[in-house]
Amino acid sequence: MNVEIKVDRLKVFARHGVLPQERVVGNDFEVTVTAMVDMPEDVLASDDLAGTVSYAGIVDVIRREMAEPSQLIEHVAWRIGRAVMMDHTAVESCRVTVAKLLPPIPSAQIKSASVTIAFP
Repeated sequence: MNVEIKVDRLKVFARHGVLPQERVVGNDFEVTVTAMVDMPEDVLASDDLAGTVSYAGIVDVIRREMAEPSQLIEHVAWRIGRAVMMDHTAVESCRVTVAKLLPPIPSAQIKSASVTIAFP
Protein backbone atom coordinates (compact mmCIF):
# COMPACT_ATOMS: atom_id res chain seq x y z
CA MET A 1 0.00 0.00 0.00
CA ASN A 2 1.15 3.53 -0.68
CA VAL A 3 1.68 5.39 2.56
CA GLU A 4 2.32 9.12 2.76
CA ILE A 5 4.46 10.13 5.71
CA LYS A 6 4.41 13.88 6.24
CA VAL A 7 6.30 16.29 8.47
CA ASP A 8 4.20 19.42 8.13
CA ARG A 9 5.64 22.91 8.62
CA LEU A 10 8.44 22.09 11.05
CA LYS A 11 9.62 25.47 12.33
CA VAL A 12 13.41 25.85 12.29
CA PHE A 13 15.69 28.82 12.88
CA ALA A 14 18.51 28.93 10.32
CA ARG A 15 20.96 31.23 8.55
CA HIS A 16 20.11 30.91 4.86
CA GLY A 17 20.13 33.81 2.42
CA VAL A 18 21.99 35.73 -0.21
CA LEU A 19 22.48 38.86 1.90
CA PRO A 20 25.34 38.75 4.43
CA GLN A 21 22.98 40.06 7.11
CA GLU A 22 20.78 36.97 6.68
CA ARG A 23 23.74 34.76 7.55
CA VAL A 24 24.37 36.80 10.73
CA VAL A 25 20.85 37.50 11.97
CA GLY A 26 19.15 34.36 10.67
CA ASN A 27 15.45 33.82 10.13
CA ASP A 28 12.62 31.42 10.88
CA PHE A 29 11.78 28.81 8.27
CA GLU A 30 9.08 26.20 7.89
CA VAL A 31 9.88 22.90 6.24
CA THR A 32 7.41 20.34 4.96
CA VAL A 33 8.49 16.91 3.76
CA THR A 34 6.06 14.42 2.25
CA ALA A 35 7.58 10.97 1.73
CA MET A 36 5.88 8.16 -0.18
CA VAL A 37 6.59 4.65 1.06
CA ASP A 38 5.22 1.41 -0.43
CA MET A 39 4.37 -0.74 2.61
CA PRO A 40 3.00 -4.27 2.42
CA GLU A 41 -0.26 -4.76 4.27
CA ASP A 42 1.32 -7.25 6.69
CA VAL A 43 3.73 -4.53 7.81
CA LEU A 44 0.82 -2.18 8.45
CA ALA A 45 -1.01 -4.90 10.37
CA SER A 46 2.03 -5.78 12.50
CA ASP A 47 2.33 -2.34 14.15
CA ASP A 48 6.12 -2.69 13.90
CA LEU A 49 8.22 0.47 13.58
CA ALA A 50 10.90 -1.46 11.68
CA GLY A 51 8.56 -1.72 8.68
CA THR A 52 8.09 2.01 8.14
CA VAL A 53 9.97 5.30 7.94
CA SER A 54 9.99 7.19 11.21
CA TYR A 55 8.83 10.76 10.91
CA ALA A 56 11.22 11.52 13.78
CA GLY A 57 14.03 10.35 11.48
CA ILE A 58 12.81 12.78 8.81
CA VAL A 59 12.80 15.57 11.42
CA ASP A 60 16.42 14.71 12.23
CA VAL A 61 17.34 15.02 8.53
CA ILE A 62 15.60 18.39 8.27
CA ARG A 63 17.36 19.77 11.35
CA ARG A 64 20.74 18.50 10.17
CA GLU A 65 20.44 20.02 6.70
CA MET A 66 18.93 23.30 7.94
CA ALA A 67 21.94 23.77 10.25
CA GLU A 68 24.25 24.16 7.22
CA PRO A 69 23.89 27.71 5.79
CA SER A 70 23.14 28.14 2.10
CA GLN A 71 22.49 31.13 -0.11
CA LEU A 72 19.47 29.60 -1.84
CA ILE A 73 16.51 27.89 -0.21
CA GLU A 74 16.34 25.83 -3.42
CA HIS A 75 19.70 24.35 -2.45
CA VAL A 76 18.45 23.65 1.08
CA ALA A 77 15.31 21.90 -0.22
CA TRP A 78 17.41 19.81 -2.61
CA ARG A 79 19.80 18.79 0.18
CA ILE A 80 16.91 17.80 2.46
CA GLY A 81 15.21 15.73 -0.24
CA ARG A 82 18.43 14.02 -1.26
CA ALA A 83 19.23 13.19 2.38
CA VAL A 84 15.72 11.83 3.06
CA MET A 85 16.01 9.56 0.02
CA MET A 86 19.54 8.41 0.96
CA ASP A 87 18.94 7.95 4.70
CA HIS A 88 15.59 6.19 4.27
CA THR A 89 15.85 3.72 1.40
CA ALA A 90 12.17 2.73 1.75
CA VAL A 91 11.17 6.24 0.55
CA GLU A 92 10.25 5.97 -3.12
CA SER A 93 9.58 9.67 -3.68
CA CYS A 94 9.29 12.85 -1.68
CA ARG A 95 8.37 16.50 -1.91
CA VAL A 96 10.19 19.15 0.09
CA THR A 97 8.96 22.69 0.72
CA VAL A 98 11.19 25.23 2.43
CA ALA A 99 9.55 28.54 3.35
CA LYS A 100 11.45 31.56 4.64
CA LEU A 101 9.13 33.39 7.02
CA LEU A 102 9.12 37.16 6.74
CA PRO A 103 11.84 37.43 4.07
CA PRO A 104 13.79 40.72 4.11
CA ILE A 105 12.37 42.34 0.99
CA PRO A 106 12.16 46.16 1.19
CA SER A 107 8.66 47.62 0.86
CA ALA A 108 7.03 44.17 0.71
CA GLN A 109 4.85 42.62 3.36
CA ILE A 110 4.70 38.91 2.64
CA LYS A 111 4.18 36.05 5.03
CA SER A 112 6.78 33.82 3.41
CA ALA A 113 8.72 32.95 0.29
CA SER A 114 9.05 29.27 -0.50
CA VAL A 115 10.27 26.65 -2.94
CA THR A 116 9.09 23.09 -3.46
CA ILE A 117 11.15 20.32 -5.02
CA ALA A 118 9.80 16.89 -5.96
CA PHE A 119 12.05 13.84 -6.03
CA PRO A 120 10.96 10.93 -8.21
